[in-house]
Amino acid sequence: MEVLRHFSHEHPLIFNEERSHESEVYCSACGELVLGPRFSCMECGFHLDKNCAEAPDVMNHPFHRNHNLELKASSPYDEGSPLCGFCNNICWNFLYHCSCNFDFHTKCAFLSYKVLKNDFRELQHLVPIISSEGHSRELEKAQCVACQKSLLDSVYISPDYGFHLHKKCLELPREINHPCHRHHSLFLQFNSDHLPCQICQETQHEGLVYCCSICKFVLHTGCVSPPPIIEDPSTHEHPFTRCLKNQSFNCDACGTLGNYVSYNCLTCSLMVHKKCITLPRFIKSIWHDHPISHNYFVVDNECTTRDCGFCHEDVNMESGSYYCSKCKFIIHVNCALQDARWYYKIESKDTVNAMSAVGALDPSFFVTKMTKIGEEIINAEIKHFSHQHNLVLTDEVKDRMYCDGCSQLILTSFYGCLECDFFLHKYCAKLPKKKQVISLYHQDPLSLIPHCIFKCALCRFMRSGFAYKCEVYMCNDLICVRCAEIHLPYKSQGHKHPIHFYPQLNGLSCNACGGSTDGVSIYGCKTCSFAVHYQCILAPQIAWHKWDKHFLTLRYHEDNDYSRYHYCDICEEKRSPNTWFYHCAICDNSAHLHCVLGDYPFIKRGRTFITNDHQHTLISVQKAHHPKCCKCGEPCFDLALECLKEECKYISHWMCNSNYKILWKDSKNLV
Repeated sequence: MEVLRHFSHEHPLIFNEERSHESEVYCSACGELVLGPRFSCMECGFHLDKNCAEAPDVMNHPFHRNHNLELKASSPYDEGSPLCGFCNNICWNFLYHCSCNFDFHTKCAFLSYKVLKNDFRELQHLVPIISSEGHSRELEKAQCVACQKSLLDSVYISPDYGFHLHKKCLELPREINHPCHRHHSLFLQFNSDHLPCQICQETQHEGLVYCCSICKFVLHTGCVSPPPIIEDPSTHEHPFTRCLKNQSFNCDACGTLGNYVSYNCLTCSLMVHKKCITLPRFIKSIWHDHPISHNYFVVDNECTTRDCGFCHEDVNMESGSYYCSKCKFIIHVNCALQDARWYYKIESKDTVNAMSAVGALDPSFFVTKMTKIGEEIINAEIKHFSHQHNLVLTDEVKDRMYCDGCSQLILTSFYGCLECDFFLHKYCAKLPKKKQVISLYHQDPLSLIPHCIFKCALCRFMRSGFAYKCEVYMCNDLICVRCAEIHLPYKSQGHKHPIHFYPQLNGLSCNACGGSTDGVSIYGCKTCSFAVHYQCILAPQIAWHKWDKHFLTLRYHEDNDYSRYHYCDICEEKRSPNTWFYHCAICDNSAHLHCVLGDYPFIKRGRTFITNDHQHTLISVQKAHHPKCCKCGEPCFDLALECLKEECKYISHWMCNSNYKILWKDSKNLV
């Protein structure tokens, strides 16, 4: 009786040559059903098939030449599950592990060692070669284990081991010499260091590459012999010719450094990466509201520096970039194409022109009366799509009038209805009915919808008034007009330098509220450490609060150094002299932003609602006194809904209303 002492188990394992007839047994090393000889523990049901039991403790794998692989009975990591470098699946059982965090299933280690080293040439004699014709549906997701390319349009072999190989990849030599790396040979192996290919600059994390481990030099199998001439009339009118030379160059298409292999257009004196030959000529980017075009250089007669619209670093205008001539917007090629969700390709110049005209063909109002003041023609009366009556231009601003477009205070001349309380800022009246909104993944124009109650998908504030809505996809996103119109480069009165939008910038404090910037979108200054939360930048310049009879102005720093002066006159708590606050110069009152704005600064006061919570029509109010909520019994300090019938005396918190709960949960429009 053969007995095995295995490092993975505390008890001796007994050899059994026959298959179990009582029940199915599974190998504890590879997790597969044992069909042949095995070693088993008679005490606890631990089994190892013969191959796994005899697996070497240390393996020198030909496709991982840097280090030896050690056999482990469980994951060597404190957190996370190891992934097999061959099949890219989780290693649940035994595995071969390298100190550089490269792992194999035991079966995959045997398979790649035996098949790819010993039987690489003989494999095509054991398994028939299969044509990809007629198998497109089955092969759409299948990839060659060597080059990681699709099996479509190429003959391949598919052995019973659970992987596929192109016939051309089966015939790859194990070792090559290449003119781009003349110091050492390149060996076919796994890209365990995740190095980019020196020709195409892309990183192939799985499969096989040609590698010099000494120099950390990698070539994809498909890049070893790049085509001598590439022609693509859709991106450039002349052919590009390959130049193999061990020297660096600056790519004229993307503006970044290249090595070893360039493609040259002799007519235009261009030198580019192979991958940059096929850069799309026109794209629509989420970082700009117009289509942008690829240029090999941009002429700027103003001789000014240009910052990238995404990373805000300088753009070398003598190299390639994406550019909008209308707005002087410019962005690095690699920034524009960094994420496939951030852009889409535009096929023709005609499509670009049509997209640029979006909004102009469908105006939001028609002029019914014009007047002339001096040399200026004024639209004195308009018919706006959002209202049933004509709107008249007036400068008679009464106390605390709110715009029905953006729900903010009206302070200057505006369009108003003579028959009902409907008002629009002049700016809001001119908002286009169709608009492409910056920073949204879906770049189809959004439609302007009036009379909405919603939660903005960008700033996450509760809003009333106009909203831009996606009508192409089933996403139900609603965007407030402020977020739709805000510019990514922004000039704030609270800072002397222009500030730029950053999707995330950690380690700073918001200059407006004092909170951390970690994990949230901000506007920041590239010159200094100034940073403001995206939500804080939306704070209105002028606000009103019931505690002061005058309008309050947004202030950005405290000029008074007297420490007892640094208190909020609403909550009576201390406030920082270095953060933003609201101030009444007449009464000399100051207050925190949130104390003035509350939780619902963008819901119009005086708007009527019909809800399921009350039989009468309700109106949004903010009371100077604090009546108790009829729902929860607590005082109504902030926005409340009050019954229009004076004898009813019904009032409730906005958040106690059932419509609010639906709105906050589902981000939908209730009107």
